[in-house]
Amino acid sequence: MTATRTPRATPAAPAPAVKDAPGTRHGLLRRLRPATVPVAVLLVLALLPYSALDIPVLLDGPVNSPGSLQLFALCLVFGALALGYDLMFGRTGLLSFGHALYIAGGSYGTQLAMTELGLGLLPAALLTLVLGALAALVLGAVSLRTLALGSVGFAMVTLAFAQAGSIYVERNPGSLTGGEEGLPLYVDGVPDALVGVQNTANVYWLALAYLALVAGVVWTVTARPAGRVWQAIRDNEQRVAVLGRSPFAHKLGAFVLASSLAVLGGVLHLLVTAGATPHTSTPEFTLTLLVMVVLGGSGTRWGPVVGGVLFTYLDQRLGGWDLGVEPMLILGSLFVLAVYLAPGGITALGRRRSA
Repeated sequence: MTATRTPRATPAAPAPAVKDAPGTRHGLLRRLRPATVPVAVLLVLALLPYSALDIPVLLDGPVNSPGSLQLFALCLVFGALALGYDLMFGRTGLLSFGHALYIAGGSYGTQLAMTELGLGLLPAALLTLVLGALAALVLGAVSLRTLALGSVGFAMVTLAFAQAGSIYVERNPGSLTGGEEGLPLYVDGVPDALVGVQNTANVYWLALAYLALVAGVVWTVTARPAGRVWQAIRDNEQRVAVLGRSPFAHKLGAFVLASSLAVLGGVLHLLVTAGATPHTSTPEFTLTLLVMVVLGGSGTRWGPVVGGVLFTYLDQRLGGWDLGVEPMLILGSLFVLAVYLAPGGITALGRRRSA
């Protein structure tokens, strides 16, 4: 009698993983997860004026004291300026030595629009922003044409424009710029809520809003197709041209956007420091931004902000500590040490540790 063999059951294939639909709860949480850290940081910074915490050595008074809030506001402004500058340097690969020209233009332009044209702060800032964007469009087109000579040509032309602007400010034509002394803030054109020691918290919140605006613009644009083209231009410009994209148009767009954000930064610098200073027009001011970007990590999400805040804090506070050494010598030594220990910037240390 022949035994019948029963067929063995084959195991069922595993069901394919179903991704969360965009409208589901898990899909919504996945999209919102990258924004949790920036929102948390923004919330903590917004609540600082309500904190009376006293931190000896690091601060001269409580966190919500006018001196501390003014220091924090200056750090936030420079963090935003460094992030805007990195839009050209770290994201697109454009080394500009003339970024200070637009910061000084925002500061002096807003001041002169209030004093000479009788405008209020907001109309003066908007007029300066429009004129600054147009100037960036023209000067950027001229500067980018020199890229046929290499990146050095672009850097030198932007340096020449910045040097010309700095000389114009220092010569004080028609007593408009104040020369080496600069110009004090024209308080009659500024809202009362932004004038006086008692309103330092309002100026701080305005600086925080500027940082949030710059971060939102830079992070959003770099995540778009234009941001990917900028990154491709930085890596291989010829390949971008072969693929049918215009490197010149995209580089000019990055230049104008970064310069426009710098003009707004000049307006905030005018309010935080209560005046327009000629130092903001010098090429050394641009080099300071470059140091901030390299210190924090160029081309990264948080690097320029961290570098700008840290550099500004040390620059302002080292002079108040009795260390027996020139503050700039200490700051320069710390920068050299940071470059050796973290060649990719301070923020690269966290990525290296996680790797």
